[in-house]
Amino acid sequence: MNKHLLVYWTLAGLALAGAACQTPAPLIPAQSPVATVVPVEAATAAVATGAPATNTESAPDAPTEPLAASGEEVEIASDGKTYPSYLAAPTGGGPYPGVVLVHSINGLEQGYKTMSDKLAAEGFVVLALGWQTYERTPPDPVVLKLVEDTVAYLSSRDDVDPERLGLTGFCAGGRYTMLLLPQIKSFKAGVAWYGFPYRGSPSAADLIGDLDAPLFVIHGTADSPSPIADVERYVVALEAAGKTHEFQVYNGEPHGFMLQGGQMRDDDIARDAFGKMIAFFKRTLE
Repeated sequence: MNKHLLVYWTLAGLALAGAACQTPAPLIPAQSPVATVVPVEAATAAVATGAPATNTESAPDAPTEPLAASGEEVEIASDGKTYPSYLAAPTGGGPYPGVVLVHSINGLEQGYKTMSDKLAAEGFVVLALGWQTYERTPPDPVVLKLVEDTVAYLSSRDDVDPERLGLTGFCAGGRYTMLLLPQIKSFKAGVAWYGFPYRGSPSAADLIGDLDAPLFVIHGTADSPSPIADVERYVVALEAAGKTHEFQVYNGEPHGFMLQGGQMRDDDIARDAFGKMIAFFKRTLE
């Protein structure tokens, strides 16, 4: 992957709002789906103006047959406490790449379990971490230790390859993905969905210099809690630091757009975004 390229996607569609992590916002004028690989500065201009660019990205790989997979409730031990979580894994074979999924501020909703099941069917062992078991907003060091212990849990499993671990998160979990990927070197790739790169001390932006793993940032242009301008600024900083990254933007989509009413959306936008995460992890955790 060329670390100096930024992937900019737009996909026309409705801005759906539901849970507290979703905020309705005016729609950007609809466009045809456009996939463009452009320098950061050009992509930023395209986001601001809504202008499409020439399609230079190759067609995605043909879909593979889903694997048989199953899910179960598990508990992660950390600092003398147990955190009820959800594990999804292929039912045979392996070892597979492992993925830690960090849910939004709204809790471990069914939609995240559905995502975990779908990722497992693509050949990943996924641990959706119940990080809010004791506090709605635990201190960052508590979450850091909890994610480290989750890495240890996954790495101990016979069906997980500990050298191929990824991190993904949504909303607050997107912030944790940006924040923890530079700190936990066991992770070889991360996907941050509508995160907050300038929130907290240190913020994710403060730790860009420590980032070694590839990072895929996914955001909507109608995100009010985490304005697209902040995320553009963060991506420009990644580019300036020479970090391996990709950036995908969905026109008119609000904060939390992957879930509606606690369930995973099942439409063109959600399928496209989820498919791009799967493709990214398959490239970076191969």
